[in-house]
Amino acid sequence: MARVENFEEQDQLIDKVVFINRVAKVVKGGKRFRFSALIVVGDGNGKVGHGIGKAKEVAISIRKGLDVAKKSMVTVPIVGGTVPHAMIGEFGSSKVVLKPAAPGTGIIAGNAVRAVMEAAGFHNVVAKTLGSRNHNNVIRATFDALQRMETREHVEAKRGITLEHMKRS
Repeated sequence: MARVENFEEQDQLIDKVVFINRVAKVVKGGKRFRFSALIVVGDGNGKVGHGIGKAKEVAISIRKGLDVAKKSMVTVPIVGGTVPHAMIGEFGSSKVVLKPAAPGTGIIAGNAVRAVMEAAGFHNVVAKTLGSRNHNNVIRATFDALQRMETREHVEAKRGITLEHMKRS
């Protein structure tokens, strides 16, 4: 019975191929090609993950990346279809600035950040990528920003006080 539920859960996941890289190894008989696929997967409701799959064929590398992405899923806070507050995520020399946006704005972001935001279930976000534009580093910087975000309720529970006197954002 659990397997049936697992298959139903997998059908609801949103998966996006962000980047496929082809590398060649030159040997005596010619070139041997291998592929790596960068995949983002999410449920559209606050859970998102990413993974890289490598293989001699594109389809196999995508499947491997999808498996890694499903295992690395994390929960991110969504407040009114956007991020709770502005945040800068860093990984390597890549930086990603995420800012909340008003309803109707949509997702204003580059290819890699857009894939993460759509898979996670955000509808209104403004993002800017700074520094290195390497797809893998940009995605990991986006995850860094998302994982460090806190909702108002989380901060209140952590501090043990209510934040009524503070302006709602």
